[in-house]
Amino acid sequence: MNRNAGTRLELTWIGKGNRPKLEPRILLEDPEKSYHAKHRVTDNDLFDNRLIFSDNLLALKALEQEFTGKIKCVFIDPPYNTGSAFEHYDDGLEHSIWLSMMRDRLEILQRLLTEDGSLWITIDDNEAHYLKVLCDEVLGRSNFVASIAWQKVFAKKNKALISGSHDHVFVIAKDITRWSRNLLPRAAEALAAFIERCGSKRKYRSLESLSCRA
Repeated sequence: MNRNAGTRLELTWIGKGNRPKLEPRILLEDPEKSYHAKHRVTDNDLFDNRLIFSDNLLALKALEQEFTGKIKCVFIDPPYNTGSAFEHYDDGLEHSIWLSMMRDRLEILQRLLTEDGSLWITIDDNEAHYLKVLCDEVLGRSNFVASIAWQKVFAKKNKALISGSHDHVFVIAKDITRWSRNLLPRAAEALAAFIERCGSKRKYRSLESLSCRA
């Protein structure tokens, strides 16, 4: 971290000032690989799903022409940069190169999101904390919603110093003041379990390990 010539803190790395020169892009359909139903069954049928084969930075640049400010939710699963060998991408980039790669893509994703949209990113401990700071810089620290832990393994790894069992899902809003959760209604059987009341009249489930708090 370093303080720039202005007043804000920023994450710095070798090559941060280098920017790829991206010309406007367009997407070309391959009719031989395209498929959809011959006709619409209802007015709500969607015919606009797209599977894009491309370098993802170039693909995002092409999507920018049509979808700037129109995407409600983005989910990405970037390389974790663990040094593992995969057939289709490099998961062992030099750290500064990885940061530049992520910064360039986050900036376009931020432009694609609607004002009430959100970005969801899966990542592990190897780059998670640097990515959090990078997201703060690109999308604004105040727009960070949460880091969700999801269990990735159930078996213990005896060879590890401490067996890690979860990865992270970062949730970042385009504008935290305009983003809201799309909550599902609680099912009747779930509501039926909340039958006890504590001193403040709030309902709770009666469990051996659960204490009633006002």
